[in-house]
Amino acid sequence: MPDLASHRKPRPRTFSNAPAVGLTTAALASVTLLSTQSATAAPDPKPGIEDVQKKVDDLYRQAGTATQKYNLAKEASTAQRAKVRGLLDDVAERADKLNEARRTLGAYAAAQYRNGSIAPTATFFLADDPQAYFDQSRLLDRMTGRQQKAVTDFQTQQARVAKKRSEAVRSLETLTTTQATLRTSKQNVQKKLGEARTLLSKLTAEEKARLAALERKKEAEARRKAEELAKQQAAAKAEADRRAEEAAKEAGSGSGTGTGTGSDSDATRTDKVLAFARAQIGKPYVWGATGPDSYDCSGLTQAAWKAAGVDLPRTTWDQVKVGTRVATADLRPGDLVFFYDDISHVGIYKGDGMMIHAPKPGANVREESIYYMPIYGSVRPA
Repeated sequence: MPDLASHRKPRPRTFSNAPAVGLTTAALASVTLLSTQSATAAPDPKPGIEDVQKKVDDLYRQAGTATQKYNLAKEASTAQRAKVRGLLDDVAERADKLNEARRTLGAYAAAQYRNGSIAPTATFFLADDPQAYFDQSRLLDRMTGRQQKAVTDFQTQQARVAKKRSEAVRSLETLTTTQATLRTSKQNVQKKLGEARTLLSKLTAEEKARLAALERKKEAEARRKAEELAKQQAAAKAEADRRAEEAAKEAGSGSGTGTGTGSDSDATRTDKVLAFARAQIGKPYVWGATGPDSYDCSGLTQAAWKAAGVDLPRTTWDQVKVGTRVATADLRPGDLVFFYDDISHVGIYKGDGMMIHAPKPGANVREESIYYMPIYGSVRPA
């Protein structure tokens, strides 16, 4: 019997349920995928306390850089303002001389007018361009040497006044630009400090405690490095003293007195620098301040060295150029130690790996290890 199954009509497929099954499967797959992705792509976690510390330190460093820009602009603005005042005073003085020369010319012109040697209209134009009339041959022939000199003096004073007025205008324009830079630098300082305060204000009590612990750890490591430097410097000095003593004995001059750290005048100067710096300990850091109640970092170093009779520039960028560069191992008390690649901070070395400096907003002038921040280099002021 033939296989009837092959002649049977195929059973119609029921499509009503197929799409539902397909959609359900796809939906489940989508839900599973989204769930997995949601678990994987969770919201960014809150920054770790180490990241917060790094961010805050960086903001304070940026504020320090902006402070130096502010100091530079303020110094330039002060100098430019003094220059403008001087130029305006000079213009006023030369204007007086010009008026005196004009009066002299007027007297000569009046005399010639009375003698009929000059047209009446000449007296009207004389004040602006006397040479246009006195250049006429018939007038030049009649002019005495004193009269000719009066014309020359008038023209000279007129040219000088014009020149000084032009200089004053340019100086005023420069002053305006400098003051705009000053305002921008001030705004940048305030912005960076505001960002740091905002970041710190968002910390919980626990996070603040952890941040304080990290800070203590950082300080302890910096002190350890300072102690190592102190030992190295003490050993180096002892060795230098020993060699000096041996050299003195060989020369027959008795026992040596040691190498010392420089002349008596240098030592006296250093004592004055350190005495001043120590007296400022506890006073607040205020950006842009130069004392006597508060300081920023370069304001403190400038004031300390001024107490010893040495005038340093205002900014860290200029102070680093004054004097002799010295290696960290060769530091002596009074030397200036600069920090960060942008040279935005400075402190006064006091010996044993420690310095006195005005650290940052919210802190006071204090003693601290020079290794608390990355060292850029050191200078011994001349």
